[in-house]
Amino acid sequence: MSNLQSLRIHVDGIVQGVGFRPFVYSLATHLRLNGWVRNTSAGVDIAIEGAPDALRSFLRALREEAPPLAHLDSLQVEEAPLQGFTRFEIAHSRPLPQAFQPISPDVSICPDCLRELFDPADRRHRYPFINCTNCGPRFTIIRDIPYDRPNTTMAPFSMCPRCAEEYADPANRRFHAQPVACPDCGPQVWLERGGERLHSGEAAIQAARRVLAEGGILAVKGLGGFHLACDAANPQAVARLRRRKARAAKPFAVMMAGLSTVERHCVLGQAARELLTSPERPIVILERRAEAAIAPQVAPEQNTLGVMLPYTPLHYLLLESAPNFPDTLVFTSGNRSEAPLVHTNAAARERLSGLADAFLMHDRAIHVRCDDSVVRVFQGHAYPIRRARGYVPTPLTLPRKSRPLLAVGGELKNAFCLTNGRYAFPSQHIGDMGNYETLLAFEQAAAHLEHLFRVRPQAIACDLHPDYLSTRYAQERAAREGLPLLQVQHHHAHIAACMAEHQLDDEEPVIGVAFDGAGYGADGAVWGGEFLLATYRTFERLYHLDYIPLPGGDLAVRSPWRLALAWLERAEIPWTQDLPPVRYALEQQRTQPHLLESLQKQLESGLNAPPTSSMGRLFDAVAALLGVRHQVTYEGQAAIELEAQVAASQFGIYPLLITEALIDPVLMVRRIVDDLRDGVPRPVIAARFHNSLAMMVHEVCRRIRTRHSVRRVVLSGGVWQNITLLGRTVETLRNDDFEVFIHRQVPANDGGLAPGQALVALARLQEQAAL
Repeated sequence: MSNLQSLRIHVDGIVQGVGFRPFVYSLATHLRLNGWVRNTSAGVDIAIEGAPDALRSFLRALREEAPPLAHLDSLQVEEAPLQGFTRFEIAHSRPLPQAFQPISPDVSICPDCLRELFDPADRRHRYPFINCTNCGPRFTIIRDIPYDRPNTTMAPFSMCPRCAEEYADPANRRFHAQPVACPDCGPQVWLERGGERLHSGEAAIQAARRVLAEGGILAVKGLGGFHLACDAANPQAVARLRRRKARAAKPFAVMMAGLSTVERHCVLGQAARELLTSPERPIVILERRAEAAIAPQVAPEQNTLGVMLPYTPLHYLLLESAPNFPDTLVFTSGNRSEAPLVHTNAAARERLSGLADAFLMHDRAIHVRCDDSVVRVFQGHAYPIRRARGYVPTPLTLPRKSRPLLAVGGELKNAFCLTNGRYAFPSQHIGDMGNYETLLAFEQAAAHLEHLFRVRPQAIACDLHPDYLSTRYAQERAAREGLPLLQVQHHHAHIAACMAEHQLDDEEPVIGVAFDGAGYGADGAVWGGEFLLATYRTFERLYHLDYIPLPGGDLAVRSPWRLALAWLERAEIPWTQDLPPVRYALEQQRTQPHLLESLQKQLESGLNAPPTSSMGRLFDAVAALLGVRHQVTYEGQAAIELEAQVAASQFGIYPLLITEALIDPVLMVRRIVDDLRDGVPRPVIAARFHNSLAMMVHEVCRRIRTRHSVRRVVLSGGVWQNITLLGRTVETLRNDDFEVFIHRQVPANDGGLAPGQALVALARLQEQAAL
């Protein structure tokens, strides 16, 4: 007995629902160690006894050989008195008041389950809910922690004897897999039309496939909500889906049967291949091949497609190869335009009945609605556009320990963020906060995450904009609960969010280049083309794009031709019919008499023409100048279509005037007009425009470095989703010895705003406490 040693171990991180306890059990029994392992609300606890050499091997393996879905944030080890354990076991979970730990996101079906799904000899052959410890639903089914079956939406399904045997067998990969089920005891699938259930099980899947093959629109219940699906190669089906969903031009995502299918339609590099097949299975934006047989209506006026592979067993069954069956399906969020994602059967019947021809339903409840994640590939890694399924609720690790706080995010692409201890938990994508339904979805998601991570906010952070629904929510809740309210300038939050991702310290400031469409400025104007000298606590606005009026206010955001005319006016270029936005305006004036006269008065008087320094609006103006887009139906449309025009091998630039604090694009606008009139091809002009902005960023950063001795540059804001601009800017800056930081975990757009709000608010609170 004297040669034995006893340890108590506590593990923090994503260690529940990922096969960690079975891994510990197998490791301990292999090393002939005794004791127990159990989940708690605070993580995983281990009591273990045995020979010192075996215990050292055990600790090394815990750190180096944990299951692929596990992520250990800390491992606390202390010696303990010997208890005389005679075997190793998995003990019952223990809830702890106010304790919390991170939770695994939902992950795609694993290779083992996929093989069983199509194995006629397996008892789960063609069962749409096959899963094991290494795959399946997590976040979307959990009601509470610890992550045990009674705390999930699988609670109503009692395991049959064979599933229970697998669940209890340490040698089985379904050992303590909480969603484990089979056709005898688990969830079931059915197809219905008009509220009538027509088929169940395999017959339902085959009937659903016939709906798709015949050009119909199918509502499919997935992991985090409903999708609307149709044949992506059928122009009539895609056009019908657009009409029904009231989504004029915003791209649809496409689910493709496999990598060989993706390669037929898209240019596929190694990084994209790895992302498509990763456990997260995001939508990856890929360059479309010219010969792709995808209907143009899927992504109008774009040279890219948002592609994902199947990630649930049901998806694989729907996309199973067969003659005359499509191997590419539009798979778009199950909602009407601008409404929250539908995630319950009842809501689907009510809200999607006019959109879908049939419904493929199941009876495993979705507790948390969670849309698909979207990424682009940049320099061999994921560059997030929308953070949701597969990534949420994985936390960011903060530079320092924090108090519990709620940051509510912005108005567009809303996502909120909770902080607790060393973690920041960015929420899943909520959507645009333009209606009451989305606000309710926001409130429900916030309440759930607060409960899950045991957060009782001690303060609330929000944007400066007084009219944001998120700001109003924050103000009302702070007043109701007697909490401090900290309002954070929009672009400061963008920069702080990227700083937090990289755990940058606050000892020296960064050059924050915040480019986006709109953010409420400290002077009341609409900002969006900003160079900030920033720490978490504060910022100084050093340079910005010169102000230009927005004639018609929000109307100009939807009508880029108005912005083009405003820049022509600023550049003292007459509104002549040879220029595309002028021609478009004259056509509109046929049905709107005095349109141009009214716009001229707005520009002269400033009435209903608020000033903006927005880089996003400059992109809109140039897109209209080139005749790319005069009216938009979704945010960023003009800029996205302008990027699609860029000639890759063109390196010319236009001049921009940089004064003490202003960047004036007037000279660039004049040169663009000269090129238009000289017949320079549109792709060449588009390329020169992008090049000019990259060179301008470099020049301004050089000036700031000279004056302030700062070489860290942080790029954030929705404009940086433009991979062409991002790539040329990053290359130019790094070649001049700048240290450049970009987003890798949360989006550069407003979906990543909340973590920045949280870090700024926490820094201010810390400063106040120190006074």
